[in-house]
Amino acid sequence: MTAPTDKLIESFLDALAAERGASLNTIEAYRRDLSDYAAHLRAKGGSPLSASGADVRAYLAARGAAGFKASSLARRLSAIRQFHRRLYAEGQRSDDPTLAIEGPRRGRPLPKVLTVEDVERLIAASQQGVGDSGRPAGERLGLARLTAIIELIYASGLRVSEALSLPKSVVRSKEPFIAVRGKGGKERLAPLSNMARAALAAYRTLLGEAAPGLADSPWLFPAGGKSGRLARQAFARDLKLAASAAGVAPSRVSPHVLRHAFASHLLQNGADLRVVQELLGHADISTTQIYTHVLDERAKAMVRDLHPMNDEDGTP
Repeated sequence: MTAPTDKLIESFLDALAAERGASLNTIEAYRRDLSDYAAHLRAKGGSPLSASGADVRAYLAARGAAGFKASSLARRLSAIRQFHRRLYAEGQRSDDPTLAIEGPRRGRPLPKVLTVEDVERLIAASQQGVGDSGRPAGERLGLARLTAIIELIYASGLRVSEALSLPKSVVRSKEPFIAVRGKGGKERLAPLSNMARAALAAYRTLLGEAAPGLADSPWLFPAGGKSGRLARQAFARDLKLAASAAGVAPSRVSPHVLRHAFASHLLQNGADLRVVQELLGHADISTTQIYTHVLDERAKAMVRDLHPMNDEDGTP
């Protein structure tokens, strides 16, 4: 008797969590995609154990006709590929029906990029009022925390989830790098500038004065919620408010855009793409290559400024 489809999916998800350290959000996304795929096959009288390449194409075509974007279809195909690859590897199937299927064509959007001036204005706006003793202590604390997180992500290139999961012991370290646990539980070293360190220290001092109970928490950015630490949604909201105050369009600003700014500004100033890959914690260099437009511009500038056959106005 063959295993029910639900058990096949759950077995795959268990392996994904155990072998690759996939997050809960990733697991749930895979579960939704694969359950939808299995439901489509079931409606046609099939299952993942009997599906052909034509069946997989028909599923993708049906979802495309329903208005799914190319990016969503590509994500679903990736989940289905990995699922069928495991069924084949485990001997549940003698073939992989996804081998000859090409993914939907899609352009990879360039990341939104802030200028150095944009980041400086964000920091200045978040700092406004921190030293005003006439303001409520809680309001000043919120501003100091916002400043500290902006400085931290921009200085270190952390994902927002990594930044908000740091222990408070980070503040005590005098090293120019901090240890970060990233995706899949992988650890890496991330840089920590003196400005970021000072902002963190100022925030923690104010936290001890305004909310000593929270200061006892093991987290760098504690909060009163269930997790015990600040939620990423709360930081994203505060960041949008700071963008408005700074005169930067809120639509251009998000926690991830600060991480993009870290990478883009490093590359603009001559950093090597491989070094940036390591600092960002990208497992594959292809992920970091979304920043190659920065390298292209830098190469053009180098030819313009350094090539001996260019004249003074930069025209070859």
